[in-house]
Amino acid sequence: MSNAKRIPAFFNPESGSAEGARDALSAAGLFDIREVQPGRLEEEVRKSVKEGASRVLMSGGDGTIRCGAAAVAGTPVELAIMPCGTLNHFARDHGIPVDLKEALQVAGGESVVTADAGYVNEHIFLNTSSIGAYVTFMRVRERLEPRLGYRIASLFALLRTFFIMRTMTVEIEVEGRPMIYRTPLVFIGVGERELQVPTLGNRVSGGRRGLHVLVVSGREKARMLLLAWEAVTRGIESAARAPELDSFIVDRCRISMSRSDTTVALDGEAVRLRTPLEYRFEKDILRIVRAADDLSATQSAREEKRPD
Repeated sequence: MSNAKRIPAFFNPESGSAEGARDALSAAGLFDIREVQPGRLEEEVRKSVKEGASRVLMSGGDGTIRCGAAAVAGTPVELAIMPCGTLNHFARDHGIPVDLKEALQVAGGESVVTADAGYVNEHIFLNTSSIGAYVTFMRVRERLEPRLGYRIASLFALLRTFFIMRTMTVEIEVEGRPMIYRTPLVFIGVGERELQVPTLGNRVSGGRRGLHVLVVSGREKARMLLLAWEAVTRGIESAARAPELDSFIVDRCRISMSRSDTTVALDGEAVRLRTPLEYRFEKDILRIVRAADDLSATQSAREEKRPD
């Protein structure tokens, strides 16, 4: 197949999954492989779209996929995905196999669906955005992960975040109604989110569409820990009845702070943004290449049988 007919496929050559991604893409024979540094991914995808690509493939985790989504959102260009991250939330939520060979079979297929996304100050996010404690957790985990691995680093980061937890004053305007909170964390997910084990953080199956805003307003660490335990063990509906947690689903909201800018987590990556933060929900703004129903069913069955 000539390069003119191949699907442009982008990946970071310095990522831990680069060698496996390169080998899988080469073996498939359908792709024009583009090795691009993270800081230039979105720019290069936009260039490919401008040159006439009708489909592009992003190989990597949710952050890499977000770069591709930013370039093709609102256009007819289809986004194919080869998930090579740690958690691969977006791929799993949209029926894309995490096995590289199967994912590339899907990427060359004909099944395409639309997907929602969120924006904050014109920056797209596909899964979640947050300010406050989670940003601290993410930074600590990133420092520890090379030495300790993802899971142990996450545990130490969680403990450190809890003990140094700080609160901030934010004004959140929802449907024209301002509410003021003293909070350590504001969390916003695309689509209704589940906070009950074992589906912690996943989209609620058949849940409401929109931005799911969660605001923790407690100040005492012990009470906040109990609240988190309530959410994990009994679910968000139970925890939402507590006065320390507000939960609502909206199409847009504004978050104002006393500072002129703040660090925002977008799909696990930190971005410095000006305040106020203007969040909005965009329905069906992406065209995602996903598994046909028969392959999705096979993948789901395989994951159900996989031991914990």
